[in-house]
Amino acid sequence: MAKPLGGSDAEITGLVPSVEDVTAASFPPPAPTDRGDDRSGRMLREALRIGFRSSGGPFRSLASLNVDPRPYQLVPLLLGLRQETVRLLIADDVGIGKTVEAGLVASELLAQGTVQRLAVLCPPSLAEQWRTELSEKFGLDAQLVLPSTITRLERALAVGEELFTRYPVTVVSLDFIKSERHRYEFQRTAPELIIVDEAHTVAADDSGTGSAGRTQRYNLIRSLADDKTRHLILTTATPHSGNDGAFRNLIGLLDDDLKTVDLSIDSGRRLLARHMVQRRRGDIRDYLGAETQFPKDRQTSEAPYQLSGAHQDFFDDVLQYIRGQVQDRTGTKLQQRVRWWSALALLRAMASSPAAAAMTLRTRAATTEAQTDAEADVVGAAEVLDQFEDEGADAADLVPGAEHEASESSLLRSFADRAEALVAAPTEDAKLTLLTKQVKALLKDGFSPIVFCRFIQTAKYVHEHLSGALRNVEVEVVTGELPSEERAARIAALATRSEGADRVLIATDCLSEGVNLQSDFQAVVHYDLAWNPTRHEQREGRVDRFGQPRDIVRAQTIYGSDNGIDGIVLDVLIRKHEKIRRDLGISVPVPAQSDEVLSALLEGAVMRGSGYEQLAFDFGLDDGGAKEFDAEWESSAEKEKQSPTMFAQRTIHPDEVKEAMDAARRSLGEPGDVSGFVADALTELGALLTATPTGFTAELSQVPVQVTEALTAADGRPVTTYYNDLPAPRQAAVLQRTDPTVAALANYVLNSALDGSLAPKERPAKRAGILTTSDVEKQTVALLMRFRTHLVLPSASGPRTTLAEEARVVAFRGRPSDPEWLTPLEIEQLLAATPTANTPADVAANTLAAVISAIPVIQQHLGTQAESLAAQLEEDHVSVRVAARGERAGALSVRGLSVRAQLPPDVLGVYVYRPAGGAA
Repeated sequence: MAKPLGGSDAEITGLVPSVEDVTAASFPPPAPTDRGDDRSGRMLREALRIGFRSSGGPFRSLASLNVDPRPYQLVPLLLGLRQETVRLLIADDVGIGKTVEAGLVASELLAQGTVQRLAVLCPPSLAEQWRTELSEKFGLDAQLVLPSTITRLERALAVGEELFTRYPVTVVSLDFIKSERHRYEFQRTAPELIIVDEAHTVAADDSGTGSAGRTQRYNLIRSLADDKTRHLILTTATPHSGNDGAFRNLIGLLDDDLKTVDLSIDSGRRLLARHMVQRRRGDIRDYLGAETQFPKDRQTSEAPYQLSGAHQDFFDDVLQYIRGQVQDRTGTKLQQRVRWWSALALLRAMASSPAAAAMTLRTRAATTEAQTDAEADVVGAAEVLDQFEDEGADAADLVPGAEHEASESSLLRSFADRAEALVAAPTEDAKLTLLTKQVKALLKDGFSPIVFCRFIQTAKYVHEHLSGALRNVEVEVVTGELPSEERAARIAALATRSEGADRVLIATDCLSEGVNLQSDFQAVVHYDLAWNPTRHEQREGRVDRFGQPRDIVRAQTIYGSDNGIDGIVLDVLIRKHEKIRRDLGISVPVPAQSDEVLSALLEGAVMRGSGYEQLAFDFGLDDGGAKEFDAEWESSAEKEKQSPTMFAQRTIHPDEVKEAMDAARRSLGEPGDVSGFVADALTELGALLTATPTGFTAELSQVPVQVTEALTAADGRPVTTYYNDLPAPRQAAVLQRTDPTVAALANYVLNSALDGSLAPKERPAKRAGILTTSDVEKQTVALLMRFRTHLVLPSASGPRTTLAEEARVVAFRGRPSDPEWLTPLEIEQLLAATPTANTPADVAANTLAAVISAIPVIQQHLGTQAESLAAQLEEDHVSVRVAARGERAGALSVRGLSVRAQLPPDVLGVYVYRPAGGAA
């Protein structure tokens, strides 16, 4: 097997020795005439470091990733390496980067050979995003396992071949795989590593009152967790939804003892901290000196509207009907509950839009199929309320039904006809008029908004109106009717069409969780209130997250000041949640009984009085249930404020993270090195750089064509804007070693340096150089080396051997026959030397020729350096495992681990530092 210099595992090629001669790669020494200045030497060194994709540092995967993790994102990786079987709950705040953190752990386990297969279980709406993230950031080619792909995947299987054996990396719809038809087959053949995204949707308590879907999901993950050798990573920003039983079952998937341990005492907290990472933005904004940019403020506001004209008349008439339904105490308890849920469904749809109301009036209520009043309550709550912890958001935008008795059909049809007439006259809709005004104001201020609606019909209604009301603005709508891959395609197409122009996205809650929209949008408008504040937080988290280029994002809430429904939801839930978030800096889950309290308040408000205006704010929040609910939420907030030890990052001391980072950077270089490399390389190649507050831009008209082609992005245009750090616009490159544009430039610099046939202006880096400087008193030689090592890493399936590469500089003073080798600190000082005089051409040529011809004399010492490096790498690998797991467990994990140097090492560059005074 052969791999190119700096190549990835994907470029490994099989060779047949009987057909062609196979020898280990080596490079001839540089020619004395192939010399450049100090900058060209540094450029080659950095190109090597950036280009290597198989570094030997303690983390096998980091060099091969296309993402440069923030220091805080290494914490879950270190926590995972503490465990023989990885069991993690990554519960960081919305927008911190849980996908990257889970991906880092998965990539490392795969690179070390600890696991061979991976499955990501997620809501179907997030499947395409996970596939893209795994491919673009981690180099993992994942297959989507969805209802729309399963037939094609199964047809490709050989006789007797299993789906999850044929495809080692998969992204699977959790709702698809949980079904009785597929669950047991998946349990039998599931990969050794499972990631469960939006894990709150699998958290079921033991009461039996949750939905069948949630119970199915929990039972599936519980069965997978029962295999104590299976690695399991759970990710969610809302691990505790207010239901303590569900939370206990969730953390019980990590360790059975966590289901019953007392979390109020220190020993219980420590046990949880071994498995759980939960951090607020404030915890990581400036972690280990690396600032992570989040929006500095989320500006929230409310905008009320009042019903008028035909809309008010319609609301009055339907409300009178609803009040009669709720006050009707005839029939069985089941019939009464069916009437109540049908009434509440209609009330909510009317508050959304006439389009949603019309569809609700023509749709039969699901509660009519219930056999008991308790079942009707479960079905009704699932349809009408936003039970965030119960289901994913994929089906959250369907209208509930209101039709429940044949005797009511004629009246409901007449109401539906009136609602459809209102749909045909959108200019009379006060809510829609207010939205148009708000969106125009946001666009004028430079904000591209996402308008969130509760129902599909409302989203389409809003889209049709805004498309005509907004001139020269691209408007798109995305709802749960679309498969997840088409949703992503529509959003990407909108961003492309509207590049440099205004855009508006209208969406239902199918986009409210897990989807990254921060690159193209900076504001959220809640056209419809969510009846769970966590859903509001998730909506706003689509733009208020890491990677958002703006310092300020906005969130606006539209509500009816006189429709009654919105007033209750705002007072009981939304405003309280926002106050706690402002005070603590995080969201505290709404107490578990929120649905019951909200339902009771709404029912009481509907039954009280005869006018719709009495529904607004006089419903009496002093009722005992509401007061107890409010007190419990306050208590939860206070506990959250006083219990920082819940946060598992305290289990990993920052010194441990710094040590791991330092070990990785010895192999990969410092982040700051990249900026200098890119600027020097582009300048040498003829680009004109202009500094900007965020980095620089490059004018490429004088750059060789092959370089421009290397810097061309997927859209066919060369990249000309460079940012020092994230967040950055879609069209810009980020000055990190993992950025595709930076990697392409490094690859060009490296390959051109090794190709002596190119014109000098096409070769910015040279393999030899001489520098006359007053920073040395004696002639000193720096050698740019490529060291290769064979790593044998133990894994569950047996030892795994890989080849790693390192670019290092070694240096000596004096003559090659009697060298005085420099320490790492002295080498660092040497590389900072600056020229103070010119070197005559004949002196430069003769000196370089003498040094290069003497390389065989020092080859034995270079071999010793290679063996020392191998020993250091072995020590780094052992240190991570033993220090993390303890001496006993760590010793077991390193049994069989070894690192061996490949000899002889390669000399890629020779650079002579000549004293300015002419001393020998």
